Amino acid sequence: MLDKIKRIDWTIFAILAVFMIFSSVLIYSATMDSIYYGSDLHIKALLNFALGFLVLIGASIMDYRLLLKFSGYLYVIGIVLLVAVYFFGEEVNGARSWFKLPLGFNFQPAELEKLILIVSIAGFIARRKGEPLEFFRDVVPIAGIVFLPFALVLIQPDLGNAIIYIVILLGMLWIGNIKYSYVLIGTALFAGFLALFLYSFVTYHDQIQHFLEKRGSGHWVERIDTFLYPDKASSDAIYQVKKAKIAIGSGELNGEGFLRGNSVHSGFIPLPFSDSIFVVIGEEFGFIGSSLLLILYFLLIYRMILISIQNGNLSGSIIILGAVSMFVFQIFENIGMLIGIMPLTGITLPFVSYGGTSVLINMLSLGIVMSIRVHQDELSLFE
Repeated sequence: MLDKIKRIDWTIFAILAVFMIFSSVLIYSATMDSIYYGSDLHIKALLNFALGFLVLIGASIMDYRLLLKFSGYLYVIGIVLLVAVYFFGEEVNGARSWFKLPLGFNFQPAELEKLILIVSIAGFIARRKGEPLEFFRDVVPIAGIVFLPFALVLIQPDLGNAIIYIVILLGMLWIGNIKYSYVLIGTALFAGFLALFLYSFVTYHDQIQHFLEKRGSGHWVERIDTFLYPDKASSDAIYQVKKAKIAIGSGELNGEGFLRGNSVHSGFIPLPFSDSIFVVIGEEFGFIGSSLLLILYFLLIYRMILISIQNGNLSGSIIILGAVSMFVFQIFENIGMLIGIMPLTGITLPFVSYGGTSVLINMLSLGIVMSIRVHQDELSLFE
């Protein structure tokens, strides 16, 4: 066991320790002088990270190929949890996505499903042993693996995580050696679908909004409006984006200073410790602080890709690059939605936003990456 611990990538470990400190400081600032003051969310964030480091070390020691061996069972468990949360879950902000657990903890199955999909798709692609993926034999079944949890999460409704599933699918198909002809056909179909969607959305905007509002999903139209047609968006829907831009812009180069963000501490930004935590960074630490955060992310992604390159096992490399796709999109989407270049979704900023399930699943993902590094030179009993 000690030999395995020594082979852990301690650079990644150090980067995560910096994220832990950074996250706790930002959450403390975001909750100061707000209705959440006294809730000690920054302390809870530290506890989430502490538990996350234990999960990371435990996953690093475990042979990741055990997950591949039982990926089918894991997939079924994930689907059962997504179905169960729809009937027995706790509704938060209009979405029934959470299980309420003892001691004040909550669990979001959609977060776990991201990792399950990465492992399931990697196991499927690895069986091709690097050969180009065939459309009906490979691409269609892999798409089917993703479609079921995508649909279940979409009806919660949780558009953010549903989109991440699609990003994971596309990223892993690309890494899995999909034929360029399929890429061209898929791109053409996507462009056609997008054009049809935009035409329909503009032409039948009111009818679509009325239809979705009757089914309790009218906020989807509002979120699209804030990105494509801000003039049509309701005042509540456009409020967060406008205030986020103002707050981030007010930070300028050096920021207004720690605990001095007017937009954050005046309550103009809803839930600034969660999805909108980048606003706190931009307003209080400015362009320099935001850039340092992006450099941290770059270093983390760089180390993950380096492990993938050095690893001799195809399935391990595919898992890592699936996790990279997930992290890169979450970072881009979370920051992009707050500066107005992406639609609003409920996606957290990895390792920075407050959220127990998010932190633990992200740490578990990196633990599996560590396991791939630790076991790269070993024969496995599970193959």
